[in-house]
Amino acid sequence: MTNQHHFKRGVAAWFAIGISTLIPSFVSAENVHISTPGTSLILDATEGKALRFLYYGDAVSPNEVEAINSAHHSMEAYPVYGLSSSRETAMSVTHPDGNMTLDLVVKAVETIDLDGEKVTAIRLADKYYPFELTVNYLTRPNSEIIETWVEAQNNGKKDITLREYASAYLPIRRGNVHLSSLYGAWGNEGKLCEEALQPGMKVIKNKDGIRNSHTAHSEVMFSLDGKPQENTGRTIGAALCYSGNYCLRIDTDESDYHHFFAGINDDNSAYTLKKGETFATPPLALTYSDEGKGGVSRNFHRWARKYKIAHGEQLRKILLNSWEGVYFDINEEGMAQMMADIASMGGELFVMDDGWFGNKYPRKNDTTSLGDWTVDTTKLPHGINGLLAEAKKNGIGFGIWIEPEMANTVSELYEAHPEYIIKASNREPLKGRGGSQVVLDMSNPKVQDIVFNIVDTLMTKYPEIDYIKWDANACVMNHGSQYLSADNQSHLVVDYHKGLAKTLDRIRAKYPDVIIQACASGGGRANYGILPWFDEFWVSDNTDALQRVYMQWGTSHFFPAVAMASHISAAPNHQTHRTIPIKYRADVAMSGRLGMEIQPKNMTAEEIDFCRNAIANYKKIRPIVQQGDIYRLLSPYDGLGAASLMYVNPDKQNAVFFWWKTETFVNQHVPRITMAGLDPDKMYRVSELNRIDRSALPFEGKKFSGKYLMSNGLEIPLEHNIANRNDYASRVLLLESM
Repeated sequence: MTNQHHFKRGVAAWFAIGISTLIPSFVSAENVHISTPGTSLILDATEGKALRFLYYGDAVSPNEVEAINSAHHSMEAYPVYGLSSSRETAMSVTHPDGNMTLDLVVKAVETIDLDGEKVTAIRLADKYYPFELTVNYLTRPNSEIIETWVEAQNNGKKDITLREYASAYLPIRRGNVHLSSLYGAWGNEGKLCEEALQPGMKVIKNKDGIRNSHTAHSEVMFSLDGKPQENTGRTIGAALCYSGNYCLRIDTDESDYHHFFAGINDDNSAYTLKKGETFATPPLALTYSDEGKGGVSRNFHRWARKYKIAHGEQLRKILLNSWEGVYFDINEEGMAQMMADIASMGGELFVMDDGWFGNKYPRKNDTTSLGDWTVDTTKLPHGINGLLAEAKKNGIGFGIWIEPEMANTVSELYEAHPEYIIKASNREPLKGRGGSQVVLDMSNPKVQDIVFNIVDTLMTKYPEIDYIKWDANACVMNHGSQYLSADNQSHLVVDYHKGLAKTLDRIRAKYPDVIIQACASGGGRANYGILPWFDEFWVSDNTDALQRVYMQWGTSHFFPAVAMASHISAAPNHQTHRTIPIKYRADVAMSGRLGMEIQPKNMTAEEIDFCRNAIANYKKIRPIVQQGDIYRLLSPYDGLGAASLMYVNPDKQNAVFFWWKTETFVNQHVPRITMAGLDPDKMYRVSELNRIDRSALPFEGKKFSGKYLMSNGLEIPLEHNIANRNDYASRVLLLESM
C-alpha cells in the first residue's frame, strides 16, 4: 500500500468515498452479516421494511446467523425522527413543505470490495419524500474494527435541512454495564473516568470548533460484565473518527437497552442539502473483545497503525524540540547548539518550535506574526538553509513549527485580508491567545489555498525538512463566516473541517513522506479524524512525568504508543514546578514516542550521560514499544502506589515491562504485579534498562518462563539503591526469549 493510497483510504468514509463511483454488487438478503475475524454484526435488511439491528459481539458462524432472529430482540438500526418521536433518534430533517418526519425502508443492499476492504451499503428510502439514506459498514483485512457511517441524499428539487445527523446508533443490552471515557482540561488531558451506566442521559460532547479532545474524548468503552477489567470481560469500544465538534449520547430509558448515539455535534449546525447533494457523516469505529479493555485497546492500536495513522507502521525518530528549552528566544547560535547536543546524545531529529518567523512583525511573543511565514533573518541570518546545513553536519534530521490555520490581528496577512478570519457579521472579532489570535476560515477555498501554500512553500524551498509540528492554539470563539452565505452560516463548524480535510489531502498528495505532528494547545487533536494525515500527536503541554503517567495511561486506551509524543523535560517542571529525577522522567517518556523538551546546556554532565544511555536503550526497545501489543497491568487510578504496563512483540519473542512508583508512604505495601501477553512456553531472560542502582536486581540476567511471569511477576523494590535517595522509583525491564 502506497503512502498516497493510505492517506486517501484512511479517511474515505468522511469524504463519501463514493459508493456511487465504484461498481457494487447487489445482494438480495434479509439478514446482513458484517464480520471481522473475531466479531459479527447482524442486521435484518428486509426490502420494504425498516432496517433492524439484531446482534453485535463475538463472531458467529454462518449457520447461526438465521437463528439470531429468534434469539435477539430487534431494534431499529438507525432510528429517525417523526413517526415514533418519543425516543432519541439519530437523524431528523425538515422537508421543503415543512414536514419533519422520516419513514425509511430498505431499498437495496450493495457490497463493494476494493483491495480487500469491503463496504456493505444498505440503501434506505423515504416512503413518500425524495430522500435516501445509505448506512455503510466498512471492514478491512486482518482488522477487528467495523467502521460505520451514513450518507444522506436529497433527490428532490428543493432544499432539505438536516437538523440531526449522527454517524451511528448502537443498542446495548442493559445489565451491569460500565462506561470508560476520557476527560480533562488543558495540561491535564486524557484522564480516565469509569462509571456504571444509570437511568437517564449521559452526554459527552465538544464545542471548541477546532480542538476536540482537551475536555473530553470522542472514544468510549462499554464493559458489559460489570466493573471494567483489563484482560477479561466482554467489552465494546467505539471511536468517532472526526476532528470537529461531536456529541456522544447514551440514553438509558425504560427499555431493556442503553441507546448509544455518536456523531457530529449538531448544536447550531443545521445543514442544508441542495438538490442532488449528499452529506456523509464521519465514521464511527466499533470493536469488540472478550479480553476486557486491553483487548479493545489492542484492536484499536493494530487498526490504527495499519490504517488510521500516517506511517503508523514506521518507527519514529528520537527528537529534541526547542520549545521548553528556549521558548520564543530563537537564534541561529542557540539552534546550532541544541542540534549538536541532541546529536551527541544519540538523538535523530531536531525540531525548531515557535519564534522563527515574521518580517514586518517579528515573532517575539504570542501577540504577533501568525500568518506571516517568512524567516526572521535577524534571528536566523543564514535562514532555514543554514539550519539544515547544521543538522546535516550533525547527522540528524530537521523539523519546524507552524500554526497555519491561525493568524494574529497584528500581522501582514490580517492587514491585507481581514475577511479571511472567522467572525460574525456586525460584530468585532473575539481574540484568543496573546489578545490578538484569530482563526482563519477553512470553509473558504482561498484560505485553504493559503494553508496549503504555507506547507508547499516550506517544502519546496527546503525539501530536506522531514518533520512538521502543526499547532492549533485557538477555538472558534465567535460563530460566523465571512465566506459562507447568510443562509448557510450554520454550516461553519462542519465546513471548517471539510475544508481542512481537503487541504490536508492536497498536502499529503504532494508530500506523502514528511512526518507531521498534530499539536493543538497540547492534546487537543488526539482523534482518528485527524490522524490519517498526521503521524503523531502531542499528548499534553504538561510534560511533568508523574502527571504524564496518568495522562498517557488514559490515552493508551485508544491510541498506540507510536502516536503518543512523550518527552523528557526539565526539573523543576515548567508546568507543575515539581522536581523529578532524570531516571523517572526518562522511564516515563520511553513508554511512548521518546523525545526531549529541554535545554541540554542546562543539564548536568551526569544527566546528559544518563540520557545518552537511555536513548541507546530506547533504540533497542523502540520496535516493541511502538509496534507491540500493550498490556496495562496496574492502574495509577487504583491508588495502590504504583503503575505498570508492558508491550509485547506480536510474535511474543520480546517484551518491555514498565513500572513507576506514584505514591510514597512509610512502610508502604505495593502489590507484586503479574505480567501478561507472554508465551507461557517460552523462556525469557530479564535485564534492567536505565539502571542507576549500585547493585543489580536479584533477577538480573535470570531466565523465567512466560507462565511463571504471568502467574507470579517479579518483586520490584520500592526505592533505588543509590547514594542520594529520593521518593521516586521506576524500572524498565527488557524480556528476551531464549
